[in-house]
Amino acid sequence: MNEKLNNLLDWLSNKLAARKGLLPIIGVGLVLLNLLLQFFPGLGWLVSSQLFLHLGVVVAIFGIMLAWAL
Repeated sequence: MNEKLNNLLDWLSNKLAARKGLLPIIGVGLVLLNLLLQFFPGLGWLVSSQLFLHLGVVVAIFGIMLAWAL
């Protein structure tokens, strides 16, 4: 289990090292998706919980921290 996680993190860091802005762009995209979903109140908990807003902010911050470290 530990070895698989280490291999996954190594692979992920190698792929993201060349694409440092990918995760922040995905995060901004999720925030914009959340903005668009606000116009569809029939989606229920997805809109009221603002899931994509929170997920987008976390992904963008993680991407910035990862890009800074690499």
